[in-house]
Amino acid sequence: MSRAYNFSAGPATLPLEVLEKAQSELIDYKGTGMSVMEMSHRSKEFIEITKNAEENLRRLMNIPSNYHVLFLQGGASTQFAMVPLNLFSNSKKADIVNTGAWSKKAIAEAKRYGTINVVASSEDKTFTYIPELTKDMFDPSADYVHITTNNTIYGTVYPELPDVGDVPLVADMSSNILSQDYDVTKFGLIYAGAQKNIGPAGVTIVIIRDDLVGHALEFTPTMLNYKTHVDNESMFNTPPCYSIYIAGLVFEYLLHLGGIAAMEKLNREKANILYDYLDSSNLFKGTVEKRSRSIMNIPFVTGNEELDTKFISEASKHNFKTLKGHRTVGGMRASIYNAMPREGVTKLVEFMAEFEKEHS
Repeated sequence: MSRAYNFSAGPATLPLEVLEKAQSELIDYKGTGMSVMEMSHRSKEFIEITKNAEENLRRLMNIPSNYHVLFLQGGASTQFAMVPLNLFSNSKKADIVNTGAWSKKAIAEAKRYGTINVVASSEDKTFTYIPELTKDMFDPSADYVHITTNNTIYGTVYPELPDVGDVPLVADMSSNILSQDYDVTKFGLIYAGAQKNIGPAGVTIVIIRDDLVGHALEFTPTMLNYKTHVDNESMFNTPPCYSIYIAGLVFEYLLHLGGIAAMEKLNREKANILYDYLDSSNLFKGTVEKRSRSIMNIPFVTGNEELDTKFISEASKHNFKTLKGHRTVGGMRASIYNAMPREGVTKLVEFMAEFEKEHS
């Protein structure tokens, strides 16, 4: 069996151990004679899968009991609407920090339902940094503050969380959830699409504080009301069953590794291997200011579009897949999520060094 080093930004590589476990249970899950894909979501077997997944996620992230964990559908893009529909309960105002394409989409969607203040933006430098934020920049009367903790396309991450006072902090954590330790109590709501660090596309994790549930705008559709899903324990309609099952296996895998602290240590080691090479290279250059560098998504360029194209092509032939940068940025991007082994990063750097020798 030959496994590629898959640097895709998402859907992304999954732990081999998880895939092998799923393979062994694909046709007959624990003697049921059925695949998880065939089970009723009301069956005791699947309810147990979901409950175990929630319990393990709570252990990994140290989620307090006054927060609900939901397994939803629609990706982070649906959350761009659900957040304002549910949280615009008082002033119908929100502060949002614009750090990239996904922040811009969250801003555009929230504007449909209330007043949006873009507190700060890094668009002036093509989103290559996280703006400096101070407490006095945020409106204490806002219903929420929204940030994107890690920006997949541009390769930036918040070096620290902003101080927003008593206003609920909402985070799109799609591309770095479970990669580093966060204090959940600092947030009112966290959401994340699964297809980076959690599992296959199809399930969206929402972690929401209890006091933020039950205040949806009157015209909020039933399926977009968090209370609907809290009251029905994510089973109001048929959930993305197989995606939840795989997510549960990933949570077990991370706990076995030692939890998020152990994963973060490994992630920082992997990122440093690549950043150290980029900082010393005469050919390849990182595009993000050092203070804001992501440990999940690392964009880089040669400064020559033709050479970038050649590198991507040659890399693919050597089993380094999906290194092409986002269409809005160009160049290359190595997404080194939790499941990317250290060996994959080390071998990529070795290949980059050889390519540099040939094209210096």
